[in-house]
Amino acid sequence: MLNAFKDFLRDITLGEPRKNGMAEDETRLAAAALLFHLVDVDGVVEAKEAAKLREILKDHYSLSDAETTQLIEAAKLKDHEAVDLYGFTSVLKRQTDETERLAIIEMMWEVVYADGVVHEFEDNTMWRVAELLGISSRDRMILRKKVAERLGLEGILNDDAPDT
Repeated sequence: MLNAFKDFLRDITLGEPRKNGMAEDETRLAAAALLFHLVDVDGVVEAKEAAKLREILKDHYSLSDAETTQLIEAAKLKDHEAVDLYGFTSVLKRQTDETERLAIIEMMWEVVYADGVVHEFEDNTMWRVAELLGISSRDRMILRKKVAERLGLEGILNDDAPDT
């Protein structure tokens, strides 16, 4: 995992070509870094969000507990070193098809809704990432609604807490 992370950094900073077989690790790391960014964007890493992040990564990429932990740690480090989101989204745009990019946006909405509140920073991040991934506003909003309905949070708007 550490070598994949080093290769990822080399590719982003120097534009060097990737070794065969490493694209999947690079894609996972880029997606995980975006997901972690959402967990941390409001300055508070809540237990619900962290648990949802772990669940999503483990399920989507069929990882073991140890692999999931390694991926999250690498993603956290990469997110804290990043100056913008372009490094992550450029990898995903290059190495994934539209179906996978839509799945990433859907996973991101799941992280956003994990605590039942859509914060302004989360909503803005979703808009920026979708734009950088080439996902239309229409598709982004359809996925937002899909996730909100699945979680019973259809009425949640920015900074609105769910009715309980």
